[in-house]
Amino acid sequence: MSAEFFLQIGHVLTLIGLILSPLLLLPLLTLVVPKPLAGPSTRLFNIIDSFAGLVLGAAIIAAIFLVLVQLVTVIASFALGLAFTWLSELVIYAFATCFMLGSAVALGNGAHVRVDIFRPRFGESGRNWIELTGIYFFLFPIMIRILQTGEQGLSRSWSLFEGSRETDGLPVLFLFKTLLPIFAVLMIIQGLSEALKCALRLTGHLEPEAPSHPEGAGHGT
Repeated sequence: MSAEFFLQIGHVLTLIGLILSPLLLLPLLTLVVPKPLAGPSTRLFNIIDSFAGLVLGAAIIAAIFLVLVQLVTVIASFALGLAFTWLSELVIYAFATCFMLGSAVALGNGAHVRVDIFRPRFGESGRNWIELTGIYFFLFPIMIRILQTGEQGLSRSWSLFEGSRETDGLPVLFLFKTLLPIFAVLMIIQGLSEALKCALRLTGHLEPEAPSHPEGAGHGT
């Protein structure tokens, strides 16, 4: 198949993304007109969080697979004196899958590492405003940029069904490269969910988030 075919698929997916992109403004609209939008916003973030549960399941499966493959690799290498490139690549692919899928779930669970310089100095309202600012000024632009810059290279990889550069490697490098746009899309979706929660808390339609760390202490979240 030619790169043009997969590039056209990319264009279609981009068009779908553009059609759905106004949803990214929903948290801001909820701040302006909370009463009519509180219900739809709540339903949407519940749907996203339910989907995140499925993504978490896939990440857990990848993590278990990673442990098993790494165990086989170590036994083959140190006990039997055997080394296989495809086994090493399986470890890399499993780790990447676990990381790329799990990043959005970690965002939803507040497990991303951040240096809390400003957040502890503000109350609940200030923390939600900082979270919203970070999502709209950093998360969304960076993830959208990732999607924009990788389209042609990914299309070429799919057109060639690109495999490993090693003779005994896995012929699925094109699938490995696809993890990057999947990661970006999942982060955008989860970022939307977090932005909706912030907007609903600021308008009093969602209970404040329970603090899990002492105020004023820097922590990884």
